Amino acid sequence: MTLGTRIRTGLVLSPPLLWTIVFMFVPYTILLVYSFWRAQFPLFVPDFQLGNYRTLITDPQYLNVLLRTLKIAGLVSISAVILAYPYAYFLVFKVRRPGVRLALYMAVVAPLWVSYLLRAYTWKTILGTQGILNSFLISTGVLDEPSSVFLYNHTAMVLTLTYVFIPFMVMPIYAALEKIPPSLIEASRDLGEGAFATFRKVTLPLSLTGVIAGFTMTFCLSFGDFIAPFLVGGPDGAMVANVIASQFGAALNWPLGSALALVMLVLVLGIISVSDRFERLGHGRLE
Repeated sequence: MTLGTRIRTGLVLSPPLLWTIVFMFVPYTILLVYSFWRAQFPLFVPDFQLGNYRTLITDPQYLNVLLRTLKIAGLVSISAVILAYPYAYFLVFKVRRPGVRLALYMAVVAPLWVSYLLRAYTWKTILGTQGILNSFLISTGVLDEPSSVFLYNHTAMVLTLTYVFIPFMVMPIYAALEKIPPSLIEASRDLGEGAFATFRKVTLPLSLTGVIAGFTMTFCLSFGDFIAPFLVGGPDGAMVANVIASQFGAALNWPLGSALALVMLVLVLGIISVSDRFERLGHGRLE
């Protein structure tokens, strides 16, 4: 490699490398350092101790919040797969007109251009005591008066987060299904396989990489969300991100918040690593 080539390569790589160092490596390093500090009213003091991590392990409230967050993120991801896969399958294999297919695809993607807060608040309007759902049930005679059972619970959180993040499930599944060569499906039919057998043996295995990618994105985004729990979760709907925000805010316990943020980061990285492993295994089997 000549000197000029090295200089050009350095110039090309310097901006993204600098961006990564300044906006990722440095903040995470600060979090790591703070996680070992000790809270001392009214602020916190430099120290090197594991008290913050010990608190996360021994205090049941943090374990309960973590398990609740994992549960909700898992339910959101499963719900999104159940809804997104048939929709993407319908777009790829049943809609023949490209214009109609594009319009239906954009109907899922377009909400990403709208404010996240507005999309989440929409479900508060739908599920509230004066919302659309209660009004419909009262008008049809199912209810005599507005009910508060639809809002401020885990079900409302799962519905809201599924609606907000389902585009991140549809897009990778759609891309995976669209890449399946039609000749493989035709060959399966020519060999006498029915529609269900063709789906089970050809379409589903070839689209699993899209399902895994979508599941990973949806799970990680739901795992780190804190707006939907605040709007529709109620007092028992706090998730890990809400606890972290409170530690850096009202509680003013940055060391404990940093420790919890790092635990959350490690869990997300672990999920991404497992997902990447499954995707590699899927590619290996297909090859």
